[in-house]
Amino acid sequence: MRINVETAFEQKPLALDFIWHGFLSGTVGALVSPGGVGKSYWALLAAMAIACRVKGGDLIGVKPHKTGKVVYIAGEDPGLVIAQRIHAIGVHFTDQAKQDISNNLVIESMTGERLDIMSEAGIERVLSLADKPRLIILDTLSRIHQLDENSNRDMALLITRLEQLAVISGASVLFLHHVSKTSGRDANTDQRSSRGASALIDNSRWCGYLTPMTPEESNRWFEKDAVTPIGVNGAQNYLRFGENKRNFASAKEGAQWYQRSEEGVLVCATLHSATGQVGPRKPSPRSKRAANA
Repeated sequence: MRINVETAFEQKPLALDFIWHGFLSGTVGALVSPGGVGKSYWALLAAMAIACRVKGGDLIGVKPHKTGKVVYIAGEDPGLVIAQRIHAIGVHFTDQAKQDISNNLVIESMTGERLDIMSEAGIERVLSLADKPRLIILDTLSRIHQLDENSNRDMALLITRLEQLAVISGASVLFLHHVSKTSGRDANTDQRSSRGASALIDNSRWCGYLTPMTPEESNRWFEKDAVTPIGVNGAQNYLRFGENKRNFASAKEGAQWYQRSEEGVLVCATLHSATGQVGPRKPSPRSKRAANA
């Protein structure tokens, strides 16, 4: 796309369109976390938030700027597992919200199938799932290519290919990825914590992370109205979400805490510290009931 410099000087451009804060539509983003933390659950809930045009569809507080069709490609989880997750999430939604999500969310389990996004057949396979999606989620990155994840050259080519998918489909593309073993062990979730070559995150335009509550954090944070901290035994029920790369928006204050229900569903949690600091978002009344269940 060649830019008309003279026109750009004279005409005010259209406002930027974001999927959610910091994640520009038509670009490639990443969500990273250690294995087994809950990024697939988070991505599924984010997909539902984008797909739901009525109130009550945003359990995790991503606050989508617009709604639309979403394609979720699950390369690791079999269909039965995904169906169980959907059923567990459904108790938090109204019938209207569930119907709206059903109309706008396409989920394809590809366990046992080969999807190579670098091939034309791979691109066509993704494009065939929905017409004019707003968001495409690829879970996880390692399942959609056969390149060397430790090669900056290969990973730059892969991100370029995902950008092509975004341009052709008109959607933003979010890929899920693991952090390195060292970063996962040390609860390090900065921009360099993802597994493989740095080009993966350097060339993406947005990056979010999920990380378990650490023992230190569990002794500093309190549940609502609690007089004792969450503690090490309760820490396994809490995750922290944040954004460590935003190319097109200012940084957000703080991070979002989630509580994990027995079924694994993530809901926003309002925690406070000994210094009086409070989490940035409050859960909806429906989410409060889920968190206390």
